[in-house]
Amino acid sequence: MAKKGKLVVISGPSGVGKGTICREVIKKTNTVISISVSTRQRSESETEGKDYYFVSREEFQKKIANNEFLEFAEVFGNYYGTLKDKTEKLLDEGKNVILEIDVQGGRQVKEQYPETVMIFIMPPSRDELAKRMTGRARGEDPQTAKRRLDGSSREIAEAREFYEYKVTNDQLEKAVEEVINIIEGKAGEI
Repeated sequence: MAKKGKLVVISGPSGVGKGTICREVIKKTNTVISISVSTRQRSESETEGKDYYFVSREEFQKKIANNEFLEFAEVFGNYYGTLKDKTEKLLDEGKNVILEIDVQGGRQVKEQYPETVMIFIMPPSRDELAKRMTGRARGEDPQTAKRRLDGSSREIAEAREFYEYKVTNDQLEKAVEEVINIIEGKAGEI
């Protein structure tokens, strides 16, 4: 019988580099990323079923009613969620599964699966985070970008309460190595 995989939540403020870190961790380990369901508009660079499963609000609300989500949240006017069945199938196959989700979703997962490894990616500074957010070129209006930056302080404060691990993304390779060590149970080793 295969050993069950680990469930790992990786959260952090918008623009901190979560996606980049997750992609690097996946390249270097037996880890997969869970693909979230979202009601937001798909960008031209995104692929259905690879980046997200894009659905209508109505379809998402049906999934909520049917209790199909491990976690879900409404963030900046759009729903995001993680499907239970897909996640549990991967864990049963012995794969470590990363959920790249917000703090609100992380809390929901931790309540259902207390053994979840909780990792919060920290920016080196608020100024650096603002610079990274501006450089992402997502086509957001200035008000949305400001809301995201303002929300980062709240997320960081919340994460201090219940995330076991904080990793500062000041040097990508170092941050990736720290995350891998945490997932593999080698936190604190050099």
